[in-house]
Amino acid sequence: MSRTGFYSGSFDPVTLGHTDIIARAARLVDRLVIGVGVHPSKTPLFDVEERVEMLEAETRAVASAAGIEISVTTFSDLAVTAAQRLGAGVIFRGLRDGTDFDYEMQMANMNGQMAPSVQTVFVAASPEVRHIAANLVRQIALMGGDVTPFVSKGVALRLATKAKAKTKR
Repeated sequence: MSRTGFYSGSFDPVTLGHTDIIARAARLVDRLVIGVGVHPSKTPLFDVEERVEMLEAETRAVASAAGIEISVTTFSDLAVTAAQRLGAGVIFRGLRDGTDFDYEMQMANMNGQMAPSVQTVFVAASPEVRHIAANLVRQIALMGGDVTPFVSKGVALRLATKAKAKTKR
């Protein structure tokens, strides 16, 4: 029996914190689906196609190392609904600190009521990436700061390009 996991987020941009959780979740399932949330009320820095491209590039080596399939998809409904639709029996959620835990516990309990067959597994972020937040990475990049400690080289280049385009406006 194959075990499918689901890890969702906005990934705007994908950070080393995200890839840490992806790599650790990949060791626990046979197939991992990364869900890029699309919400009409949010205005991301990267469009959904760019976020999917970044995730595909960032997860190739992880999939190979773990010996599993990692796929990237988009969703615009509830994460738990998307997980069910994709055949996932587990939703992975990354935790950085106690604040994350409180919020994620509420979400896990509500998801559990809506879809009792889908379990939530909390994955604590590694200490070296625990402080990384995508919203802060975006802010640093847009203000001309160095984001290389927080994202891969490929993502850093994309952020620099976006930041340069924003300052020309």
